[in-house]
Amino acid sequence: MNQTAYYHVGGHTYEVCFRDDTNTTDLLPSSQPFRTEAPARGDLLFTLTVDDRWRPATRGEEIGQFDCGGNNHGVYRLPDGAYQIHVSDVQGRQCCLLQFTPDFRQGQCCLGGDYPMRTFGLNNALMMMYAFAGSLQQTLLMHASVVRKDGYGYLCLGVSGTGKSTHTGLWLRHIEGTDLMNDDNPVVRHCPDGVTRVYGSPWSGKTPCYRQDSAPVGAFLQLKQAPYNKIRRQTVVETFASLLPSCSVMKWDAKNYTATCDTVSAIMQHVPCYLLECLPDEAAAQLSYKTIRAL
Repeated sequence: MNQTAYYHVGGHTYEVCFRDDTNTTDLLPSSQPFRTEAPARGDLLFTLTVDDRWRPATRGEEIGQFDCGGNNHGVYRLPDGAYQIHVSDVQGRQCCLLQFTPDFRQGQCCLGGDYPMRTFGLNNALMMMYAFAGSLQQTLLMHASVVRKDGYGYLCLGVSGTGKSTHTGLWLRHIEGTDLMNDDNPVVRHCPDGVTRVYGSPWSGKTPCYRQDSAPVGAFLQLKQAPYNKIRRQTVVETFASLLPSCSVMKWDAKNYTATCDTVSAIMQHVPCYLLECLPDEAAAQLSYKTIRAL
């Protein structure tokens, strides 16, 4: 069965081509709000071909492990500069073998396991290809929870378990007019007009929030658990140290890494970042909102 689908995420369109009798767009339910028509060929961010009959001609040299939401995926480099990634699910079972060109524009993969494994594998493959290809277009896939208030998006940053979802949940409960845009992997783009925008994406962790929507970024909040509530604006160095680790980046690829750093640097010139040391309570949400609103 041949089936081709197009998805528009963060201002970019990518193509997914299914080329076997097993896999279809049914594997991508969270991507349905982003389904679109075929664009001009040159406007594609990347193309991923899904075919369980495909096998790579050779296995590359292992260069590291990519942390994707707490799951480590093996990364391999081929002699021609192409990359292979072995995607494993939360139980450590390999569910996708992904290979893509050095410019991240062409990829192919085969899937394995039952429906949940295939869905997990394909979603992770698309998420990584989007992050790597997008980085060359001033577009970042960030690990964050983002709420919108008064027309602006506010991104909570921090390592897993810091309380990003908890804090945005407090905004939703206690700050009227707030809505959730994405709870795990929003897209942040430094747009050609100089405005930094945040977009919903098909990847939202454990919270089903898949929105074809966007807003200018009002601020970033780096969260730190504490027995008190305190907020201050971060320095330039601190801001860079907060934003870069929150980005999905191919750190083994110099061009990709440099492009990500450049985009972070550009965003820092327009958007403030705050350090919020806080408790998981209403007072913390009110403090962060009132401080940001005073800008």
